[in-house]
Amino acid sequence: MASITQRQGACLCGLVSVTVTTNSNHVGVCHCSMCRKWGGGPMFAVEFAGDVDFQGTEHISTFSSSEWAERGFCQRCGTHLFYRLKQDGHYALPVGLLDGSDDWQITEQIFIDQKPRYYSLAEKTKQLTGEEVFAQYGG
Repeated sequence: MASITQRQGACLCGLVSVTVTTNSNHVGVCHCSMCRKWGGGPMFAVEFAGDVDFQGTEHISTFSSSEWAERGFCQRCGTHLFYRLKQDGHYALPVGLLDGSDDWQITEQIFIDQKPRYYSLAEKTKQLTGEEVFAQYGG
């Protein structure tokens, strides 16, 4: 997917919807302990530096999960909506939140050093440890 694509999605109850613009079909997988605790498994995420438009924002609650990031969810149904960096507003949205399309491709796994042994992914991807992630993003 080389062209710019607009995608929509919504939470389970429909009170919160989102429209995003992307020029990539890349999905990153985060194996950190917080993502696994939050979602019951790794987070399969699509990243956005902008162009994220939520409707129904009055139904979104956030949880400050670290000094640098917060996680958003629907107050009514609990659907996970985003992981957002506090400083620059960078978003990672669960790919399952977005409607349709089988053209997503897993291209990166982060916090690979925290991945438990009981699962593995078949895709050959770039893999970063937690230390490498913080070094790359200046955390």
